[in-house]
Amino acid sequence: MTAQHLHSAGLRLAIAVAMLVLALAGTAGAHEIRPAYLQIDQVGTSRFSVLWRTPLLSGMRLPVVLQFSDRVENVTEPTDRQLPDSIVERRIVDAAGGLPGQRIDFVGLQATITDVLVRVKLEDGTVTTTLVRPSQPWIDIQARQSSLQVVKVFVVSGIEHILFGFDHLLFVAALMLIVRRWGMLLKTVTAFTVAHSITLTCATLGWVNLPSGPVEIMIAFSIVLVGAEIIRMERGGTSMAIEWPWIVAFFFGLLHGFGFAGALADFGLPQGDIPLALFSFNVGVELGQLMFIAAILLAVSALRRIVEVPRGTIVASAYVIGIVAAFWTIERLHSTFA
Repeated sequence: MTAQHLHSAGLRLAIAVAMLVLALAGTAGAHEIRPAYLQIDQVGTSRFSVLWRTPLLSGMRLPVVLQFSDRVENVTEPTDRQLPDSIVERRIVDAAGGLPGQRIDFVGLQATITDVLVRVKLEDGTVTTTLVRPSQPWIDIQARQSSLQVVKVFVVSGIEHILFGFDHLLFVAALMLIVRRWGMLLKTVTAFTVAHSITLTCATLGWVNLPSGPVEIMIAFSIVLVGAEIIRMERGGTSMAIEWPWIVAFFFGLLHGFGFAGALADFGLPQGDIPLALFSFNVGVELGQLMFIAAILLAVSALRRIVEVPRGTIVASAYVIGIVAAFWTIERLHSTFA
């Protein structure tokens, strides 16, 4: 085995195992892991519309209670609406003197592993976005975020989105099975990065808009196609995806970028810091992607000398990936057009 070739026994096994784990994890549905979400919009001098969404875990509501300071009073009582994956609570509150400078507690968050994404929009159009963690289950509302806070929030959000986006990771892992050389791997990953950076930017800034349903369907179907190409390669065939994988990575990367943009739209971009927030989220996505690739390559280093891949492992893995991705495709078709 030469250092140039990626298809060593260890690499094949490491990526095959990674693909199988991702596929099994993803059978619960890609993009279903979300933090709790608090959205506060100022609708008057001292009045605010509050939307509090908590995810359902195994059918149970996340045991976290939203608690405002004593200076905040309910104008309307909270009303709940249950969705398939979460419960949404709405109410109107009155905050004497405004919300900036006041604290909101998330009682019970410290006993979970769930984050809370907080988005506050003031009457002057100022938007702040903050990620609250169980280690510090509260937030002090600010009139404006510092640049460092914007970078921190959106880099972390980008990393978490890609690491919990099983379909995106599965696509990257499948590409790694097709690529044969280190140089081509770098070229392929770079093409994927450039492509989804383009569409992420264009969609987030409103220059190009595509409906999320068809985009998510095509993302899932792209994994089916790459799985088929893995089988073709293992059987000695050739195609554009096998000979020039970077072209395929670029084309499908454009689709995946629209998927990233959908997640970023949920966060809301802070007014005045849109370029910084967009750049930081993109950096986070890339860091998460590189962390995933590095984890596979580290596994290669550990397994290369001690493990031999059973015959047929790659083909079997490709079939599993194809089946799971086909399931995602059908599920998303049903959700979109039913």
